[in-house]
Amino acid sequence: MTSQYSAQMAHRRGLTFWVQWLCAMTLVNLLLIVLVHWRIGELPSEYRLLIILTVLGSMPVYGLVQVYHKRHGLLVGLGRLLAGWLILLGLLMSIAFVTQTSALFSRQVVIVWAVVGFLAQAATFLPLHLFVRMYTKMISNERRAVIIGTCPTAHELARKLLDPDRALLLGFVAAKADSGPAPSILPLLGEVEDIREIITRLQARRVYIVLPMAEAATIEALYINLLDMNVDVVWIPDLGSMVLLNHSISEIERMPAIYLNESLLTSHPGSLFCKDLFERSVAAVALILLSPLLLGVAIAVKLTSPGPVLFKQNRHGCDGEVIRVWKFRSMRVHDDQQVRQATRDDDRVTPLGRFLRRSSIDELPQLFNVLFGHMALVGPRPHAVTHNIYYTGKVRAYMARHRLKPGITGLAQITGHRGETETVEKMQRRVAQDLNYINQWSLWLDIKILLKTPFTLFSKNIY
Repeated sequence: MTSQYSAQMAHRRGLTFWVQWLCAMTLVNLLLIVLVHWRIGELPSEYRLLIILTVLGSMPVYGLVQVYHKRHGLLVGLGRLLAGWLILLGLLMSIAFVTQTSALFSRQVVIVWAVVGFLAQAATFLPLHLFVRMYTKMISNERRAVIIGTCPTAHELARKLLDPDRALLLGFVAAKADSGPAPSILPLLGEVEDIREIITRLQARRVYIVLPMAEAATIEALYINLLDMNVDVVWIPDLGSMVLLNHSISEIERMPAIYLNESLLTSHPGSLFCKDLFERSVAAVALILLSPLLLGVAIAVKLTSPGPVLFKQNRHGCDGEVIRVWKFRSMRVHDDQQVRQATRDDDRVTPLGRFLRRSSIDELPQLFNVLFGHMALVGPRPHAVTHNIYYTGKVRAYMARHRLKPGITGLAQITGHRGETETVEKMQRRVAQDLNYINQWSLWLDIKILLKTPFTLFSKNIY
């Protein structure tokens, strides 16, 4: 995909967001003004400040939650709108609580505004969403496209582009370098030597070239051949079985650059800052609210078995940095220097420890790790350093999971990959989910993982 096309698509997505956001905020704030005049008779300064904070706060919140992303269906879009609105209200209430100004606001006005405000936004969301979908579909009908190549990457591209909102795929064109299977989801239109005739006959407006990297000369010849055809030419590099991590396409001084593996700290610094701020704030509040439970568990651990209350172990953090992870001690103190995973009926686990492990209460001290910035609420789970050394040579791209801070919970944990990994295959599946998390990361994904985590507690795989 060319940088120019990427910029055009980004502009369209941005325009969609700003139009819908502007309509929503206009209605929401007009509603607040009407409610305040109805209840109070004038617009005090605190309500004017609330309007400003609502506008300023909604931009990053709605952007991070991807409220107005055109790929979302109607119900998903409304769900994200509700989530974004609730997060925004939570932030506004937190500001009022911290500044001790909540008493200045009418509870009746705030409640009605919160409920009717969402309904007003939904009322603007529905017609605008339908209009954007119709417009996108109309535009996509003009993007009649063919794919040159029949390799697995070409088939994967076809499956992803078959969404009618993306493009109207006409079929595949075989190249000499192809060794892939015959197309099944789309027809084979002919050979690459006939590409000009195929484009003219089918009135194609876009050509996707999906050929192996070794065919650079063929790709260049194809591109030159298509320059005077007035069609978009998009090159999708067939990178084979390479493991890509947070990959992207950019340019350096007008030179195309493909980032095969890029730190999220480099590509999404603002979003990661918001993630860090959000998670540290949640950890601080959780530690305050859970302090009676933490104290009770600490006393119980001390009374039921000799040894320290906390178990501290070196684990790898972000970019492989060694960190000290805290847990409530759930095992008897032993002299074995070898780090072994807990197994079913493990005699090292105390009766209290068995409950703590099954309920994941033993992980709660890691909230301090989050507060201190060594861990995150959501991220790949940290493994013991000795386990990392063992699996690095057995699981492909194993250490790549450390490109983010390790988390208390993660995508692997909510998809059934908690507990003991007694086989290399189980660890491979867990690592695959960790890498999927890094590639798909968004604040919205973190929120979904946090909401789903309670339903994974008391897993049968936890010993």
